[in-house]
Amino acid sequence: MSVYPNSQALYTNLEVLFSTLQAQEPQAVEALARSRLAIRIRLSEPAALVAINGRAHPVEIKYGVDGMRPDLDIELSADSLHAILMGELSLKRALASGAMRVRGPVWKTTALEGIFQRGKLLYPQIFNSRSSL
Repeated sequence: MSVYPNSQALYTNLEVLFSTLQAQEPQAVEALARSRLAIRIRLSEPAALVAINGRAHPVEIKYGVDGMRPDLDIELSADSLHAILMGELSLKRALASGAMRVRGPVWKTTALEGIFQRGKLLYPQIFNSRSSL
């Protein structure tokens, strides 16, 4: 069974995470803006789509919408993303094991490091508080 019962629960947690990052850790979000990358994250189990537009200022994040041509197209399960954000799975291990697949220049995933590092500090509390609702 997946950590998330449906895509709306996943979107809700990701929206809270990204808005908290933008408010509390603006330097992590600014790194995405400096990268000028368009990133599409395709999640499975449940199916979800997150589009991050680092070409826009401020960075735009859309949920469930696919209309941009990404520089990086990332695919992983919602459970793998959850494990990464909980600190249970490293990005390197996710890539090496095939749990995370990237289309596009893999070296550009370094632009996501700040988001994931800062996100790991915030996500456990967000997930635990939202899952108890």
